[in-house]
Amino acid sequence: MVGAFLRIEKPVDFDSVDRQPVDLVFALFAPDGSGVEHLKALALVSRTMRDPGVMAKLRANTDPETLHTILTEDHATRAA
Repeated sequence: MVGAFLRIEKPVDFDSVDRQPVDLVFALFAPDGSGVEHLKALALVSRTMRDPGVMAKLRANTDPETLHTILTEDHATRAA
């Protein structure tokens, strides 16, 4: 399984429920037959991206290593 995180310089109107433009994107790529593991990963991504503190940190940083740390710190312990 592979995840990709993108920060979009100019937010895009995505017709989202909250009517906010999208500036942070996370894509999850799972191989065929990954079973329930991709659902667990998706749930973890969803919880992480709903955390206002995490979102603020992601928006405030541009360094790839820092972004990786933000996305991977402490969140694994809350897996579904």
